[in-house]
Amino acid sequence: MKKTISVFFALVLFTACSQLFAQKMYKVDYESQADLKVYVVSYESQADLNVYMVQYESQAKKDGLWYNVSYESQADFKLYFVDYESQADLKIYFVDYESQAGWKNKSKSYLLKFKN
Repeated sequence: MKKTISVFFALVLFTACSQLFAQKMYKVDYESQADLKVYVVSYESQADLNVYMVQYESQAKKDGLWYNVSYESQADFKLYFVDYESQADLKIYFVDYESQAGWKNKSKSYLLKFKN
């Protein structure tokens, strides 16, 4: 009985922790709906964060691995993509490989702290 309870709590803890690392994003249509204003830069050297879009939520295990959700209510963060760099809270660069994802400017990492 004790072993069953221990396994159950370990499973619950693992599930909760895996949800903390997921970065589920939703693109909104209006700036007023956004948690964060984002600008996509042309060069990696200009970015605060390198982003790799994953296909499955379970793959979003570290900063910069983003998963697009279909509904606003599923998102950890609602993003609005701005037209000018000066309007942005965060500058991102989309990379081709998962291993390239992560912070280039760690001083901006507070922007993606989870609200859970």
